[in-house]
Amino acid sequence: MAALPVEPVRSVYVHAPFCARRCPYCDFAVEVRRVGDLDGWTDALAGELGALEREGRFPLASELETLYVGGGTPSLLGPRAMAALAAVLGPERLCARTLDRGLEWTAEANPESVTPELVRAWRAAGVTRLSLGVQSFHEPTLAWMGRLHGASGALAAVATARKQGLEELSIDLIFALPETSRARADATGRSWDADLDEALALAPPHISLYGLTVEGGTPLARSVAEGRVQLASEESYREEYLRAAERLTAAGYLHYEVSNFALPGHESRHNRGYWEGGAYLGLGNGAHSFSNPLRRWNVRSWEDYARRVASGVLAVAGKEEVTGAARRLEEVWLGLRTARGLPWSALTPAALRVVEEWERQGWSRRESGPEGDRVRLTAVGWLLLDRLAVELDAALAPGSLALRA
Repeated sequence: MAALPVEPVRSVYVHAPFCARRCPYCDFAVEVRRVGDLDGWTDALAGELGALEREGRFPLASELETLYVGGGTPSLLGPRAMAALAAVLGPERLCARTLDRGLEWTAEANPESVTPELVRAWRAAGVTRLSLGVQSFHEPTLAWMGRLHGASGALAAVATARKQGLEELSIDLIFALPETSRARADATGRSWDADLDEALALAPPHISLYGLTVEGGTPLARSVAEGRVQLASEESYREEYLRAAERLTAAGYLHYEVSNFALPGHESRHNRGYWEGGAYLGLGNGAHSFSNPLRRWNVRSWEDYARRVASGVLAVAGKEEVTGAARRLEEVWLGLRTARGLPWSALTPAALRVVEEWERQGWSRRESGPEGDRVRLTAVGWLLLDRLAVELDAALAPGSLALRA
């Protein structure tokens, strides 16, 4: 059997699993601790990198283009965390001397843990972008979510970051919250428009929106099953998503991906790499890696992951080769989820009929630009992304023109 092709990896995701508490809706691979284990984290990452180097399947490029530290709550690891991570990855990889725009290094933080000391230390280590888990500006809603920052916490965190010279900021907001909650009646009364007002007043360069979903095994899932929480209706979900898209684009934000809005020039380069099918390496428990055609993922348990990499072996939980029909469907889905869309020239006659119907329904439009004509979903169409991707894929002939063009 021929060896799989190897592509140097220029984008790295690093998972920091520690959280002071688990939010009721969270299904991420997190480890609940009052304080993050910085030494244990960096030791484990070093062990995984050593095993990866011996394997040779995901070789790191001499200089990285993007680095994203997510979680969990990376800020729970404290001010020294990013310098310690740089030492593990190799400082020379983070210089980006040959790149026009330099390294994009994003680190996530919860507002309550953003301090002047932390921002100064992270900036000194090389962090260029801070992603804040704001979720809401409404006090009862934050309490229902189990968030540790109050309504003014996001304002203080943004002010602190800016005062320390870190201007490249992104904030996360959650919409489609439960309409009723008999267990916590004070969770109602949140105004989505008021949250959007607060976000726009802060004027962050980047805003990400996430609709609340129920993941199996979470406290939220149990509350829904027991009838203590009633989720937002599909109509409420639709209305809030479209309202946000309308208001943010009117304020000058580019709706460049189904869940993401950015002022011009402030789009996430790291996430764009995922959507464009580039190679990436995921380090840490639960992290995913991809190098065409191989995708694989690590074990979710922090203890299991740390134990395996300490013994010198990879902590891979599963893998798959994404080829053929599965690869094409994924390319259709990834292409449609961004404002770049898909090339019009790749559409077969059957696919053209599908897209023409989308246009009549207001789900897509044909746009011309430097790359030629492309089909792009509208905000209404993005609400139907999964269904539309399957429809278009079914209408494309095997061996049709490359969709990544």
